[in-house]
Amino acid sequence: MRWVFWGAVLLIAYTYMGYAAWLWLRARLRPWPVLRAQQEPYVSIVMVVRNEERWLESKLRNLLQLDYPPARYQIVLVSDGSTDRTEKVLREYGADPRVQAVMNQLSRGKASGLNDGIAVASGEVVVFTDARQKIESSALRLLVENLADPEVGCVSGALMLGDPDAGEAAKGMGLYWRMEKTIRELESASGSVVGATGALYAVRRELLEAVPEGTILDDVYIPMQVVRKGKRVLFDARARAWDSPDLGADREFSRKVRTLSGNYQLVQLAPWLLSRGNPIRFEFVSHKLLRLAVPFALAAVLVASIFLSGPIYRSALALQILFYGLSLLAGLRLSRGPLARMSDAALTFVLLNGAAAVAFVNFVTGRKAVWIR
Repeated sequence: MRWVFWGAVLLIAYTYMGYAAWLWLRARLRPWPVLRAQQEPYVSIVMVVRNEERWLESKLRNLLQLDYPPARYQIVLVSDGSTDRTEKVLREYGADPRVQAVMNQLSRGKASGLNDGIAVASGEVVVFTDARQKIESSALRLLVENLADPEVGCVSGALMLGDPDAGEAAKGMGLYWRMEKTIRELESASGSVVGATGALYAVRRELLEAVPEGTILDDVYIPMQVVRKGKRVLFDARARAWDSPDLGADREFSRKVRTLSGNYQLVQLAPWLLSRGNPIRFEFVSHKLLRLAVPFALAAVLVASIFLSGPIYRSALALQILFYGLSLLAGLRLSRGPLARMSDAALTFVLLNGAAAVAFVNFVTGRKAVWIR
């Protein structure tokens, strides 16, 4: 039982701290700088939408006002079987020569919509984005600066959870996302990032391949195909898109279940990810797959702490009870003052690992995660 306890503790510690420490050391010992330069290649911005009338007009205005020569980019929008005012909005904005809409009457999923958009895109660089997030005016120009380096094939922007005026959220999911971005910055500093930010990323057109129908994580599948072809995937924190830090507990939990289910699906769709054919196999396992094992490691630590005797294991049990108690207080909205931030972080950690457990159940039962707008 002691081996179970310490093995599980080591797995958790490596997943959340050890991997980041290794990346930090690698970035210091073997940095891999990028050669940036101002340039204005022709860009196609591709976005798949379904029933996005709430956000679509605002997003289109945002895209049409980017700090980039109007004659040097197009906007390709694919409606995936929308039944609200989405198609009407697309027809209205279609009067602008930069906007090209593809109206699919049947919903076939985001992956199929992306393939339709890529087929229409005429730019040498394709930028992918989503409907809800607001892109900063300079973001497109900053992304393509990185593509002046011939070794770079894909560049991810940064998703900021919060308000552009008030700044990024510093608790809950905002805190988790800031930690995630730190990992991506460290990966990028000395190699390639495992995936991109779905809200904003750019890819060289010649490196794009068709996305398998039903793919959940296109923002991981596409960048990993770029890596497979010998090009780097970078993370540029200067190119930013903003989103709300709180979409509601139920919606955020469902979104995380879908994302984590997508990691299981990736291994099925692209088994080469676990082979020597993946130049960043170690990073892929450390960043994506080990997190799927953490819920089981947490359960193992708890059970082992109950059955083992001794001050170390008694203390470990007490700390776990305290930690899960804090998450319960946050879930019931009973925490106040300085305790609130700690309990909110605990709740986020518990929900993320709860989502990983649900994703595992979906995987073994064959239940498919649907595209959540």
